[in-house]
Amino acid sequence: MESLEPLHPKQLYHASQLDGLEFTSTDQLQPLTESVGQGRALDSMAFGVGIRHEGYNLYVMGSTGIGRHWMVTETLNRLDRPIGGQSSDWCYLNNFDAPHKPIAVSLPPGKGRVLRKDMRQLVESLLDAIPAALQSKEFRKQAEVISGDLKRREERMAAEFDRRTREEGIALLHTPTGYSLVPVKDDKLISPEEFEKLPDEEQKSIEQVVEKFHDELRNTLAQIPIWKRDMRQRFKKLEREFVGITLEQLMQDLFQKYADHPDLVSYLDAVREDVRENLELFRPADETEEAPLEADDPRFIRYKVNLLVDNRDGPAVPLVYEANPTYQNLLGRVEHMARMGTLATDFTLIKAGALHHANDGYLVLDAEKLLTNPFSWEALKRTLKSGEVRIESLERQLSLVSTISLEPDPIPITLKVVLIGDRRIYHLLKAYDADFGQLFKVAVDLAETLPRKDGNDKRFAELIATLQQRERLLPVSRPGVAHIIEQSARRAQGGNKLSLHMGGLTDLLKEADFWAREEQNGQVEKRHVQQALDHQTRRVGQLQEHLQEEILEGNLMIDTTGIQLGRVNGLSVIQLGDHAFGLPSRISATARLGSGELVDIEREVDQGGPIHSKGVFILSAYINRRYARYQPLSLAATLVFEQTYGEVEGDSASAAELCALLSALGDIPLKQSLAITGSVNQHGEMQPIGGVCEKIEGFFDICQARGLDGTQGVIIPVANRRDLMLKQALIDAASKGRFQVYAVNHVEQAMQLLSGLEPGVADNRGIYPDQTINGLIQQRLAEWLAIRMDLAQHEKSES
Repeated sequence: MESLEPLHPKQLYHASQLDGLEFTSTDQLQPLTESVGQGRALDSMAFGVGIRHEGYNLYVMGSTGIGRHWMVTETLNRLDRPIGGQSSDWCYLNNFDAPHKPIAVSLPPGKGRVLRKDMRQLVESLLDAIPAALQSKEFRKQAEVISGDLKRREERMAAEFDRRTREEGIALLHTPTGYSLVPVKDDKLISPEEFEKLPDEEQKSIEQVVEKFHDELRNTLAQIPIWKRDMRQRFKKLEREFVGITLEQLMQDLFQKYADHPDLVSYLDAVREDVRENLELFRPADETEEAPLEADDPRFIRYKVNLLVDNRDGPAVPLVYEANPTYQNLLGRVEHMARMGTLATDFTLIKAGALHHANDGYLVLDAEKLLTNPFSWEALKRTLKSGEVRIESLERQLSLVSTISLEPDPIPITLKVVLIGDRRIYHLLKAYDADFGQLFKVAVDLAETLPRKDGNDKRFAELIATLQQRERLLPVSRPGVAHIIEQSARRAQGGNKLSLHMGGLTDLLKEADFWAREEQNGQVEKRHVQQALDHQTRRVGQLQEHLQEEILEGNLMIDTTGIQLGRVNGLSVIQLGDHAFGLPSRISATARLGSGELVDIEREVDQGGPIHSKGVFILSAYINRRYARYQPLSLAATLVFEQTYGEVEGDSASAAELCALLSALGDIPLKQSLAITGSVNQHGEMQPIGGVCEKIEGFFDICQARGLDGTQGVIIPVANRRDLMLKQALIDAASKGRFQVYAVNHVEQAMQLLSGLEPGVADNRGIYPDQTINGLIQQRLAEWLAIRMDLAQHEKSES
């Protein structure tokens, strides 16, 4: 019989290799300047950042906690040249010709604040200079000439009219309420009482004359408003002349200062003209008001500068991470204020979005958050394709309102968007969104693991030092570092790999730091790391403990001693968030005379997943290949996971199922002290599976609780030897010979361990030796075939 020896205890754990790296704690190690093990991703980042063509935005993919944000931030923060050559300030200014269409103006960094200050100072200066100019002696003198001309003109008109009316006995009187026509006699005014005493015919004659001159007077007085209008125009012209001189003096420096910005020169021209046309703004509304006007008065909003983007104190390369990428947070918004019971707005209430702030730089967004915010994804694509940010309310875009609102000038953008998400979202967008491939041409795929070769354990130690120093934690001792590296290998489910999950690694360091501080220790030791790991498991281990109690109390039936026919202990993994644990499951099989049917009970009741069903079909193929190449398979068999009440998925139990089936076929009892995990192919070869450490430890915990007797152990595929990173209690038990782990290449080797029988080798006739595994199964199938043929012959003879 071939001797199958258990693995040596040293093969159950791949210790870290820190030879050549001299340090006693992480304080003595230099922090890394770039991500470990992410050469491919860093090259992709460098390419995406360096290429300047449209559509080369980046999608950074990897699992949550792998360090996507950290790598992106560290890479982009090292850049010193904006995408557009130089970042800019952006301002919105009043459009005096069309106030609902504010003007967008670009300025060098810091110039936006200067312009805002200059315009405020201009208004303050005008508030002093305009009233002073309009109250000067020269202005009042010329204003008096204009008003005197009107008065003299009116007096001449009244005198001429009075002369003509007196010739016919009527006088023109100028009263506080206007002009009146009054009869006279002997150059004396006739009072109403005297008029009543006159004969009727004389009264009638006077009334006819008054009526005649009344119409003429009305036509004559109609010229006075025209004269007053002319006077006002002359006054306004005079004011414009005097204020124009003041404006030229006050704005001359501004025109020179911004001469290199044609848009601003045009704007200043419009400001100058608007001030001339609205001089009343610079006078108090009530001459009795004691409080002087100030530049913050709402009437001067028209001259303000809305500094939308201020890059004076910003980084050389704008880098914006928008944690809540709503439509408005991305594209900006127009706010409103309640005025006189209604909502009003103006250009000063335009607010910038993340796209404005990231202009000439980089905008970092979480893909899932972007896609789950209504309208954000479409708005971002529209902006990237058009190359400009257009601020437009959702209500207007969806035609929900028809009120007049602002239509700010769109702002041209030159930026790169970095989306951070998982691989599933990337491939879904690639498959179903035609625009995605045109806009995000650079995929940055982060590695999940790091091979444990070429000194990578040492680099990982430097990574631990980097995280410890970045998070300001206690230094970690050399044994503590080694233990963390080994736990990272376990997390990677491979003793020859290290997990690059930065989130989990940082959490472990923080929790180990907590336990070290609880002991008032100056550094993190190995025991603190293990304490943090144990506490992580305890916090989420209630279900695991409950299921183990169910097994130990006999509610879930699992044997760890003795032998059984058609039963084997399979191993499964239960995943709860980040916590995974193994648990044994009883797998049983029955076999009887039949015509080749293999019934998977889980599949029949829709409890088995497709991969599990595939594994069962592979078992059927193996049995047919091994035992029915030259004769029909005369059996009917069933397979089931006992006491399972949820979905069974995966093929890691296919080796256990095959062993249970072979046991039932050949009446071969199997040891219940051993458990088995692994998948098989049609040739019976054992294939590697995941979660091997959790599975082995799950069975070990049950055996240890019942008492180890040296016969218990677990059978795994040979390919999983490299993945073993088992806990210390199990290694100690293996060292004492109280628990074994076997690695096999073929299911026949597993059957040999489980049954104590040799598999047997067929002779040249295809016959297997008696009292071997294959021989017993072959004999049983031959017996069933003979019975089946006899029955068929009997039925034929009866018919």
